[in-house]
Amino acid sequence: MNAINESTIQHWACVAHLLQAPQNEAEYDQKVETLDSILDRIGDDEDHLLAVLADRLGDLIEAYDQAHRPMPEVSGIEALRYLMSEHGIAQSQLPEVGAQSVVSATLAGKRQLNWRQVRALSDRFGVSTETFRG
Repeated sequence: MNAINESTIQHWACVAHLLQAPQNEAEYDQKVETLDSILDRIGDDEDHLLAVLADRLGDLIEAYDQAHRPMPEVSGIEALRYLMSEHGIAQSQLPEVGAQSVVSATLAGKRQLNWRQVRALSDRFGVSTETFRG
């Protein structure tokens, strides 16, 4: 058996629980805390040795959230209204959508957001383009 295998076997008990799905809130909280610590350590370095573990923990946390804390279906316009409120933004302060009249018509449901607007809003608010779907 080579040294890597031997080391893995020796340390597996310390790591194995990190790779298992959380079964309750306490395990969920522990995984979130661990992920936060790992992200603090690796920063934006996607090539860091711990990046794979961070990805796996993120997947486990997301799966738990989806199963136990499903997000309500929200329209893109409702999401935009919420983000405007949270950021204290008036209709006239959304050049990503267009002139105030275009923003007003969009918020009233008379116009749909186009792909350019969706991408610009996604960039501005730091959210997924999926946020502004339908």
